[in-house]
Amino acid sequence: MSLAECTIIDLPKIVDSRGNLTFIEANEHVPFEIKRVYYLYDVPGGAVRGGHAHRELKQFIIAAMGSFDVILDDGFERKRYHLNRSYYGLYIPRMVWRELDNFSSGSVSLCLVSELFDENDYIRDYERFKRIANKQALEDGRQSSDQNIVGQ
Repeated sequence: MSLAECTIIDLPKIVDSRGNLTFIEANEHVPFEIKRVYYLYDVPGGAVRGGHAHRELKQFIIAAMGSFDVILDDGFERKRYHLNRSYYGLYIPRMVWRELDNFSSGSVSLCLVSELFDENDYIRDYERFKRIANKQALEDGRQSSDQNIVGQ
């Protein structure tokens, strides 16, 4: 998959003097059926989370509280997103490497995903990920050589 498919998605925001409300509906506000929800919290200063890609899983990440950065890599380029509001999130399709860092104190990363947990869906070795991404890109006609692979 390409980083062009990764996008910030605005969520509905109902403003009320008693407190704002944002909601998310599967296949309406995120482009997949939500099968699992998890969140990261109490992340120590300087820690990095993620460090993997998924073969099939699609993900939507929201900064429910505080802020953090998401670094995405499709094997050809890298892009950093800063998430700091609870009324938008970052959509990440399958086969995109992700890392989360720069967590503010008290931040909460809310993750909505398209699949139940399956260890076999994870690619945890970056060099292996690049090889798989390059092979898929060649099959798709997106890249004729590995010259532009990040880190080579």
